[in-house]
Parts: sequence; C-alpha cells; structure tokens
Amino acid sequence: MPDAFTTRVLNVATGTAEAVTDLTRECARFLDETAHGRDGLLHVFVPHATAGIAVIETGAGSDDDLLAALHVLLPADDRYQHRHGSPGHGRDHVLPALVPPHATLPVVGGRLELGTWQSVCLVDTNKDNPERQVRLSFLG
Repeated sequence: MPDAFTTRVLNVATGTAEAVTDLTRECARFLDETAHGRDGLLHVFVPHATAGIAVIETGAGSDDDLLAALHVLLPADDRYQHRHGSPGHGRDHVLPALVPPHATLPVVGGRLELGTWQSVCLVDTNKDNPERQVRLSFLG
C-alpha cells in the first residue's frame, strides 16, 4: 500500500512572544487530504530543541495557564548553563523535557480522535526563533 505513510511539513510563524499555537485545524486538514477515511495514527513532531507539542484545551485560558506554569517551573533568568540568546534562553532548551517535541494520536475513520476540549498545540517559549516547522505524519 504506497500511501500507508504520508508526511507533510507545516511552517508556523510563532512570532517573538511566547506562544501556544493551535494546530488542530491543520491536523484535520492534513488527515482529510491523506487518511481517506482510514484508521491509523497521526504523529506530530517539532524538530526544534526549544519547542514542544501539547494536547490541551485552548481558548478558555488553559493555554495562558500553561505558559504561566512554565514560568514558575522554568524561570527566564540567568541560572542556566546554556546562556546564548535572550536572557533566560537556557530554559527554552529545558522545555522539551516537560512538553515533549512529539505526540502520537489515534485516527478513526480518517478523523482525529480528540476529547471534546482537546486541541493539538505547538508550545514555543523561545522568543529568538519566530519561525517553526512541524512535521505531520499519518500511518494508516
């Protein structure tokens, strides 16, 4: 089956502020074009050392709460050994240990199986890198 595995790279502009960017529509669009009603897995991967993928609720404050929690867990100050870039940039390199750079999600009948309030999000605290890539891969 030649189309059992399909992949695409999204270019995402995150800007120069910390951001939680909802990718759910892009994931659904990708599956509409590639899954063709099949069951399988969607793998979402961000190939950057300072960003992660989270499955969380957005729009009701949870995305802002996540960024606030990351500020408590990973303060943007000079405590880190990794010191290039903006002040506190070393914390951005610790982020993927807490918000991993990947998620693998079920696809049933060509549709992403998320809970009612779940969204697939790119979490980016690195203000020095305003452009990100996200790889979407469907394995049917």
